[in-house]
Amino acid sequence: MNYPKYRQKQRLTCAKKGQFKQILSQTFSLPSLSFLQLKANCFYLPVVCLLLMGLVACGGTSPTDSPSNETDSSPKESNLTFFDVTLEQADEVGRPVWKVRSKKAIYTQEKQLGQAEQPVGELYQDGKPIYQIQAETADIEQDGQKLFLKGKILAKDPINGIVLQGNELEWLPQEDLLIVRNQISGTHKQLKAVAQEARVKTREQRIEFTGGVIAQSVDPQMQMRTEHLIWQIEAEKLISDRPIEIDRYNNNQITDRGKGDAAEVNLKTKIATIQKNAQLELVDPPTQIASESMTWDMNAETVKTNSPVKIVQRAENVTVTANQGEMKIQQKIVNLSGNVIAIGQRSQTLKSNQLNWYLDKKLLEAQGNVVYRQIDPPINFTGETAVGNLETEDIVVKSGNSGGRVVTEIIPQDPGIR
Repeated sequence: MNYPKYRQKQRLTCAKKGQFKQILSQTFSLPSLSFLQLKANCFYLPVVCLLLMGLVACGGTSPTDSPSNETDSSPKESNLTFFDVTLEQADEVGRPVWKVRSKKAIYTQEKQLGQAEQPVGELYQDGKPIYQIQAETADIEQDGQKLFLKGKILAKDPINGIVLQGNELEWLPQEDLLIVRNQISGTHKQLKAVAQEARVKTREQRIEFTGGVIAQSVDPQMQMRTEHLIWQIEAEKLISDRPIEIDRYNNNQITDRGKGDAAEVNLKTKIATIQKNAQLELVDPPTQIASESMTWDMNAETVKTNSPVKIVQRAENVTVTANQGEMKIQQKIVNLSGNVIAIGQRSQTLKSNQLNWYLDKKLLEAQGNVVYRQIDPPINFTGETAVGNLETEDIVVKSGNSGGRVVTEIIPQDPGIR
């Protein structure tokens, strides 16, 4: 096996009784440190002398040890200590995959593990730096395939401007995977997020947040809450395959609230697609829209669905169902089509092929195969169009231009019903 060289060039000045000075410069190999290169600028003289005397393990037995010490079966660790050290790992073609600088590093031979204090460094991909990192400690495995940082993690992406903070960081260069976990937070000019873990696929430019995720976007101004959220950085998309709630704000006040079992938000187009039990709650007027899936255009202020939809207007106590529909939030207009049924508080109903609902005016305009039915007094009207207020039962049914007539049906009451 070919081991990378441990190279140290340094100048030491020692004085004994004011008379002795020595300059030391050397190069040597350490198979036990094959997973990295260490470049030390300052090294304690006893460690240098120990390495020059055959690289005797720091925890080895001394010739002066007593017989009682020789019978001691407790394991002893052999540690090598370095100061002002740079630790580097390269890939198979010699390109760096990570580099860490530390004031102090300790290598334990038995555990084949290196530990650096207050590490500061860079993570690389294809030989180019992709993240700047710092922490309280860094653990480096013998094979060099994993870098593990602990305590007050800070990782910065200088290209995309993303900053990740947490309490643990794991870099797996062969998998192009950076993991930050344990109460993480991420900040970006476009998005802020908190979660229990963030998994960064560096080559795919994707961050996967899991565990109590709360993400806030700047434009559009909204907050998302879910257990799993994927951020496609270049595509500017947020995707969740778990139940999610989305609050939209205007001047820091909630105006709309959407939820569903899955959702995709395009931050560039400001369009959210909510799927599986999709719902949208509007504050003004207080209205609920429910469908299997819907498209929420926050820029155009519209909600559209091509699936069966149910709309409840609580102020008027009116419920409307249809095969598909669209709402213009700003204008407070709802357009519905396909098997439209509007039901009022007293069970009065208006059926039609199409319906325009003006929420501000409390006005319904129905077209095509119109049937209006009320309970008290019991009566049915059939025609081509209808206009009116369902809440007050003030509905005018017309025959239209087809030459047909309005059919009125008076339903006699059961004498036994009072």
